[in-house]
Amino acid sequence: MTFRGDALAGQHIVISGGCGAIGVGVVKALTDHGAVMTVNDIVAVAEGEQRLRDAGVSSERCRYVQGDLTQADDVVHLLEAARTRFGPVHTALCHLGMVLSKPILDVEPEEWDQVMAVNVRSAFMLAKAAANGMLADGINGHLVFTTSWVASVPWPGIAPYSSSKAAMNQLMRSFARELAPSGIRANCLSPGIVGVGMAKRQWDTEPDYRARASRAVPLGELQTVESVADAFLFLCSPAARYMTGAVLLVDGGCSLYPMD
Repeated sequence: MTFRGDALAGQHIVISGGCGAIGVGVVKALTDHGAVMTVNDIVAVAEGEQRLRDAGVSSERCRYVQGDLTQADDVVHLLEAARTRFGPVHTALCHLGMVLSKPILDVEPEEWDQVMAVNVRSAFMLAKAAANGMLADGINGHLVFTTSWVASVPWPGIAPYSSSKAAMNQLMRSFARELAPSGIRANCLSPGIVGVGMAKRQWDTEPDYRARASRAVPLGELQTVESVADAFLFLCSPAARYMTGAVLLVDGGCSLYPMD
């Protein structure tokens, strides 16, 4: 991505789920371009800090804060810690997420509730708390939600995940509509099939999944973490300053074709 190295200078960005395979790539890209970041995940502090170091993230430009953002107290703690270290928050990335791989008729109510809590409840709580902080600090801030191309395409076997991402798209639009008069924007970033984590394991070990996924990607290859990070870099930069209420689809064309 061709952005100046100081494209995000002066920005304090908070990210949830920032120690996952995609998250650390996003943190690396944004801090490399001048941002300071408060990084949240559920892993222990020592492990979270190690993952960030392993990715080459500067410890001077980020702080890791452990917490479960489905819990109100942990959300408050995250933003207090963020403000103490780096000052007012300019951008909040609601990136935390989980996926459950199971046929819809086998999904238990408790499993459905867990996916909705991790993906939707945590995003709502972080966005709300961050927005209130932006209002109090007089910041024309930005809320960014990580959703997915499957929010509008029923990929088999992940119904709770797809439903949660569709809910997040609409949640974003509500934030965008209600907060625009206060100068706070909200957008979604919607990746495709990224070649890390569960998708990569299924690609490598499940021939049926690989055949289905291969047909689903017109560009013919799994998405890289770097391409996702580039999209975040764009959304967090001044280049996207006139965007609000939008879903930025970066999926290699997955959403162009029906699955079968």
